[in-house]
Amino acid sequence: MGLFDFLKTPDINQGLREYHATPGAVLLDVRMPQEYREGHIPGSQNLPLPSLGAEEPAADRKDTPLFVYCHSGARSRQAVGILARMGYTNLKNIGGIAAYSGKVEH
Repeated sequence: MGLFDFLKTPDINQGLREYHATPGAVLLDVRMPQEYREGHIPGSQNLPLPSLGAEEPAADRKDTPLFVYCHSGARSRQAVGILARMGYTNLKNIGGIAAYSGKVEH
């Protein structure tokens, strides 16, 4: 691990390839509902960062593969930490939709 590895941001496009190749995986968008409505990755579920743990569970099982994204990668990094403290064990921060090169749904 290099000195500045912590500055690297996840590659959302690579993360989505991993998501699509992972059976049973869930794609979580942790942005606010208005942001989600303005455009989200097809197949994603909106679970806003402030709602984590307060509303519905992120997944039925704690070992479900969860791929988490937001706008830039900052909230998804926070969400992965919160989900880990909640007992989820198969988590991946894939970064921010701002770097996404595919189509979005509205």
